Amino acid sequence: MFNEFFKSKKNIVMVSVLTVLLIALVVCSIVVRAGEGNCPDCGGTGIVECTGNENCEYCQANVTHSNSCGTCGGDGTMDSRYFGTFMSLAAPIIAIVLALITKEVYSSLFIGIVIGALLNASYNIPKTIDAAVSDGLIEAVSGTAGIFIFLVILGAMVILVNKAGGSKAFGKWAQKNIKTKVGAAIATFILGVLIFIDDYFNCLTVGSVMRPVTDSHGISRGKLAFIIDATAAPICMIAPISSWAAAVSAYAPEGTSGLKMFVTAIPFNFYSILTLIFVVMIAVMGFDYGKMAGVEFKAQTTGDLGAIEAEDKNDGTSENGRVLDLILPIVVLIVACVVALIYNGGFFDSSSEYYLDFIGSFGNTDATVGLPWGSIIALIFTIVYLMCRKAITFKEAMDSIPKGFIAMVPAILILTFATALKNMTGLLGSDVFVDNLLGGAENLKVFLPAIIFIVACVIAFSTGTSWGTFGILIPIVLAVFPAGTVLGTIGMSACLAGAVCGDHCSPISDTTIMASAGAQCNHVEHVQTQLPYAITIAGVSFVSFILAGVLTLAADWVAYLAIPASIALLIGTLFVIKYLKNKKAKQL
Repeated sequence: MFNEFFKSKKNIVMVSVLTVLLIALVVCSIVVRAGEGNCPDCGGTGIVECTGNENCEYCQANVTHSNSCGTCGGDGTMDSRYFGTFMSLAAPIIAIVLALITKEVYSSLFIGIVIGALLNASYNIPKTIDAAVSDGLIEAVSGTAGIFIFLVILGAMVILVNKAGGSKAFGKWAQKNIKTKVGAAIATFILGVLIFIDDYFNCLTVGSVMRPVTDSHGISRGKLAFIIDATAAPICMIAPISSWAAAVSAYAPEGTSGLKMFVTAIPFNFYSILTLIFVVMIAVMGFDYGKMAGVEFKAQTTGDLGAIEAEDKNDGTSENGRVLDLILPIVVLIVACVVALIYNGGFFDSSSEYYLDFIGSFGNTDATVGLPWGSIIALIFTIVYLMCRKAITFKEAMDSIPKGFIAMVPAILILTFATALKNMTGLLGSDVFVDNLLGGAENLKVFLPAIIFIVACVIAFSTGTSWGTFGILIPIVLAVFPAGTVLGTIGMSACLAGAVCGDHCSPISDTTIMASAGAQCNHVEHVQTQLPYAITIAGVSFVSFILAGVLTLAADWVAYLAIPASIALLIGTLFVIKYLKNKKAKQL
């Protein structure tokens, strides 16, 4: 068995890297013994001296006194001697390095969890297992069970709608009513934007629906794959009612609204917003560049769209589907989720401070409860509606549920491991260490969002997963920036935007692969044609994050000027690229 394992160069590299990292971990463990288990906040005394801090909850300003330390509970010691030290970041750092080298996120995250548990238990093996299982994995599953339910229901609804022929019917309708190439591209974009509930749902639907439409207007399959990819993860990352919103909400610190944290980060999510604008601008301006220009020219002049296989006319979907079979379930899903979210936030509770306050109740809600609540209603409605229409049988409806679960297994695994890793870093006090480290570098923090964006891009590109990326980085970002500040919001946006950008560019990303499959084009060609576009948007986003961070030095509200500035910069960049392209064409 071992001989077979070590025949693979990838396995040899992974074992070698892991060995080096473990040796480094042991060396660092010997060197870093700060406090020897003493609490970093009180130095082991169990007492914190208050010097009249006006924010002290125990006294009024200008009154000096002592309090029992809240970090250690007053006993002066921590469970781990590495609490609040550099070693608190060892687990996510090792997970990141392994993911970058092996390009395998599941094992990398799991190893990070185990190492975090080892450090938390100070190498006591029984305590390590208990920490990894109880505080890590079990806590992660119990804390995100609502998101798992939501993901499974989404997967089932995708299967149901496609089986009933709703997607195919919409495609036939669009083919009859769309007359121009620009119209076909914009219609594909609009459908992608409307299916914002989940990126899997998006990729599984838009490709099959719009292929006949884009084919009839000579749009290459590479271009179709780009539009699908550009309206999958980016739109989900700025839609409050989506599986991505629920996943990000799961990483919110205790006592804060995860959905509110997600919503406030939307305006500064430059990559996602600019990607959507980019798709429209390219379609309206009527030009392409890079490798995309080549495949589009070939499609227009020779009719070779770059399709890799013929359409399957006997794919098992109903031929009696209607456009309403696609639209109605999506509308019901959105409405039901919105009602469920504000209900959970106290909108209908007369005793709540958010009674009949839509904005307040939406910010006060728990997405892990509201989204499953609404999606269950939508699933029941969809099953009953499609059965009454005789589009599917009861057996087909029930078969869709386990199939939906299978489709969402990768997302569920990543979410579980990433949350467990977050729990380990929390137990080790990574937020305490990072906060102390950056306490004297306030002015440098304005450049951190741009750096976070690049780091997230690299991790997501190398691992092929945005969920795993923001699962690793969000706890660190929350520790770096003060809670509730505009700069903290920009930092969170940079983390999420970078995760989407890297995922968008990565050839091993699940959404990139599904976009290729949805468009039925060569996967390598999709990656090559999309990369220049993604890099252009990433460059503008990087500059925008620098601008937004610097503007916070003037005032928090001034940072919002970076939003229109980023849009203007992107549009200007496209006009410059088109001008240079036309100039080069005239010289030939």
